[in-house]
Amino acid sequence: MPKAIDLNNLPYADGDFYSFEDLLTGAERERLQEVRDFLTKEVRPIAVDCWNRAEFPMDIIPKLAELDMVSPVRRQGYSNVFAGMVHAEFTRADASIATFMGVHDGLFTGSIEELASEEQKAAWLPDIYSLKKIGAFGLTEPLGGSDVAGGTRTTAQREGDSWILNGAKRWIGNATFSDWVVIFARDVADNQVKGFLVDTKTEGYAASKIENKISLRTVQNADITLTNVVVSDDFKLAGANSFRDTNKVLKVTRLGVAWQAVGQQLAAFDVARRYAVERQQFGRPLASFQLVQDQLVQILGNAVSSMGMMIRLAQLEDAGVAKDEQSTLAKAFTTARMRESVALGRSILGGNGIVTDYGMAKIFADAEAIYSYEGTHEINTLVTGRAITGISAIV
Repeated sequence: MPKAIDLNNLPYADGDFYSFEDLLTGAERERLQEVRDFLTKEVRPIAVDCWNRAEFPMDIIPKLAELDMVSPVRRQGYSNVFAGMVHAEFTRADASIATFMGVHDGLFTGSIEELASEEQKAAWLPDIYSLKKIGAFGLTEPLGGSDVAGGTRTTAQREGDSWILNGAKRWIGNATFSDWVVIFARDVADNQVKGFLVDTKTEGYAASKIENKISLRTVQNADITLTNVVVSDDFKLAGANSFRDTNKVLKVTRLGVAWQAVGQQLAAFDVARRYAVERQQFGRPLASFQLVQDQLVQILGNAVSSMGMMIRLAQLEDAGVAKDEQSTLAKAFTTARMRESVALGRSILGGNGIVTDYGMAKIFADAEAIYSYEGTHEINTLVTGRAITGISAIV
């Protein structure tokens, strides 16, 4: 009988093959370990069950509030490198909880931090940071995804000191239980896309859960309808006056999705590596076969190359010189590598790779959502292509 192997004591057990974490400060490394301990205790044990039931664990929210990881860069002064690694670790534990954080922290909180006035920030951000108010981000529409910049159908009409919103949004994460949602709507007066903070209890607002998903099942995505929703002018985001303003938020959150692709690859590596070492076939571990080692190394190589790209981009973001086309390339590249990595991981598990009991099926399925949101692979590729050729291939 082969001797049992302690995977936790093997070299490179954490997947950090090039010691990227050494780039963090001592305080950041300690904080990252706190996050990992939290995820190990509170998230990993419930992730598969919540995914199977397509239910969000509402009791995790007070625990996340206590962890205090909303706005680590702007509010707490951490580096973008650290914030990215944290988001990757959340995804590594569970892509759904990571997406909840990405929506509330990145898209929603980021919209307030970037586009609200100082008075609005002072009034809203304390409850947002403490998770006393949960947020959502309403941009995508039933008939508008990649073309929503110029094709926003939701309308906003000024009437005195208020705005009247009408329209629909789709795929809005957290929206079935959020307290607030940032809604982007086209001002009928000047045809510009503007942003509004909407209380989800407002008359005329309705959200219904999207059922039958095969990816990120724990995330509560919703269809939103807005029927003559009245919003005070005080709740129009002062700095959200065109889609270019909206894109300031998307440029940063696109990085978050690319970091998710890193985390998803590390999750695939974790599960596939453990399975390959522990699973016996033909009287020896799967990991002893050359083709299996080749697949594991390919997953690791994909993850390491994606991590390296994201580290450098985070450094550029910290220096204030990152460009939108660098974000689009990162999202396109890392998610393509992720798709390959999770497929290799599923292959290593064979038949056990298609049931959630072994972890890999969930990782494999969740990757499909990450591949698509925050700009499809094709659109991000074309934005990058425009930057390097000077010619737009987007109609």
